[in-house]
Amino acid sequence: MRDARPASTTQPKLLPSYRNALRTAHYSPRTEAAYSGWVRRFVRFHQLRHPLELGEREVAAYLTHLATEGRVSASTQQQALSALLFLYREVLRRPLGNLGAVLRARAPARIPVVLTRAEVHRVLEELEGVYQLVAMLLYGAGLRLQEAITLRAKDIDFARGAITVRRGKGAKDRITVLPDTVRAPLAAHLEEVNALHERDLAAGTGRVSLPDALARKFPRAATEWGWQWVFPATRQFATPGTGELRRHHLHPTAIQRAVGEAVRRAGLSKRASCHTLRHSFATHLLEAGYDIRTVQELLGHRDVSTTMIYTHVLNRGGLGVQSPADFLPGSSRRSAARSDLIMRTTMAAGRGRG
Repeated sequence: MRDARPASTTQPKLLPSYRNALRTAHYSPRTEAAYSGWVRRFVRFHQLRHPLELGEREVAAYLTHLATEGRVSASTQQQALSALLFLYREVLRRPLGNLGAVLRARAPARIPVVLTRAEVHRVLEELEGVYQLVAMLLYGAGLRLQEAITLRAKDIDFARGAITVRRGKGAKDRITVLPDTVRAPLAAHLEEVNALHERDLAAGTGRVSLPDALARKFPRAATEWGWQWVFPATRQFATPGTGELRRHHLHPTAIQRAVGEAVRRAGLSKRASCHTLRHSFATHLLEAGYDIRTVQELLGHRDVSTTMIYTHVLNRGGLGVQSPADFLPGSSRRSAARSDLIMRTTMAAGRGRG
């Protein structure tokens, strides 16, 4: 029979303290939810024993279990490790030492899926309204999906042609480019959003969720236009506890579903997603001759080695090597026809973007 004492210690005391520590360290709500989930699963794996009763050996056993029986990816195992390291270092004040021989999940050496300019154009043409606008920012500004849907009105700088991404991955701020082709439709969209916000204010609502303790420092900020979502949800929701009506930003699954359907309608054979548009942004910049450090800053990568993955998809057809098949009798005519087709496709894609 299970002992109920460790369970009561874990649920009402440990997890709230853990979440408070994450918020104090300015981790995002998504990271808070993911890390808390790993702590719960870790405790359950060890029969509800409190983490203070466990140590390096039990953490290593759990991580090995994830790789062998759970068959999780390398990134998932690393996330679980990060969650437990934070727990022991920041909450329990007992940093973990040597974890021993943890069986690491394999990290597959995958090259990201990248669309050509013509394929990007075909996908965007299959979208409309706010879905097309978000997709244009994913490709034209290199945004992650969560970064795009959590943009606020003050983050768009039409005068400078820039977008400020606040608290992106790793809680880092950065500035990226505002595509010229998006300016007019985005400005028209913001006028509609502003009108919606004014109607909400007239109805006695119009408050938006603010990061960290900003709501306490600036009580009026929640109703100011600059803090409103660029892509608000169509419906309001009642906040837990107070019941106050607020408008959240668009849900990511709505964009993911729309882009997935657009890819199918466009007839692409590639398994493309929202993140594929960001991959294509980086690759096309490198193809256009921009240096990798610039691309790294626009993407918000902490290490340039992460950005280097896109150099592997440049000239992927053979790394610039001409195939010996092209020197076979009669092959020159086919090669010339293929070069002509590539040039015409590139020119057509350029006209489509304009």
